[in-house]
Amino acid sequence: MNITIIIEIIGTIAFAISGVRLAGRRDYDLFGGFVLAWVTAVGGGTLRDMMLGVTPFWMTSPIYLGCTFFALILVQIFAKLMDKINTAWVFFDTLGLALFTIAGLQKTLFCGQPMWVAIMMGCITGVAGGVVRDVLASISPVIFQRDIYAMSSIAGGCLYAALLYIGMDPLYISVITFFFIVIVRLVGLRFNIELPKIKIGNTNKIRD
Repeated sequence: MNITIIIEIIGTIAFAISGVRLAGRRDYDLFGGFVLAWVTAVGGGTLRDMMLGVTPFWMTSPIYLGCTFFALILVQIFAKLMDKINTAWVFFDTLGLALFTIAGLQKTLFCGQPMWVAIMMGCITGVAGGVVRDVLASISPVIFQRDIYAMSSIAGGCLYAALLYIGMDPLYISVITFFFIVIVRLVGLRFNIELPKIKIGNTNKIRD
């Protein structure tokens, strides 16, 4: 089992947990929780693989489906503990973002695409599932809010490219990139770091 598959498995569990946690906050039933967990876990990787012209990763093995069931059961068992940790879903979402960004980078490079494409695919892999999750849950997607969500992924992709360029071992690159993305996002959340807003004059703002 290569490192990309291991990363995808761990990332699937992390993203699935974030989906289940959000489903619980929206008062969904178990089926709704599974659906939200599933689209969160496989949405980004599916879009990446379709764009790369390969079989979507979750169709190559039932283990990814099993990972989603495992996440659903895990959250049910530790529901009371996670309920006390209000930021639990953010933590698991951040882990999924970092892991799937790396998986997206590696798979794109394996398919023979240039590094700039790999960086974009890493971002798509990391954030697309969360976008689908948020849309299905009727909330504004995280990447459109103050949180520097997608930028954490892109910054991690650029670091990955730089470390690969200087010839560092791929395993070390993956570990360093993982912690870099996690730290960048968590620091951004802690200090409310955000990108400048678009200025469109005196036009009335669209409200939810």
